[in-house]
Amino acid sequence: MAYKILDACTNCGVCDSECPVDAIIEKNGKRFINDACTSCGICADTCPVDAIEAG
Repeated sequence: MAYKILDACTNCGVCDSECPVDAIIEKNGKRFINDACTSCGICADTCPVDAIEAG
């Protein structure tokens, strides 16, 4: 998994709707990036609070 969602995430869902492989899931009110991630970076580019980073 090349990207991760940080605690600064506001759970707005913008990243989820932009992910081309549906790698972002919501669980217990938080969003996570799963193993389907292809490291495209679209989620990080679209996050309005910069809560997604590579690594």
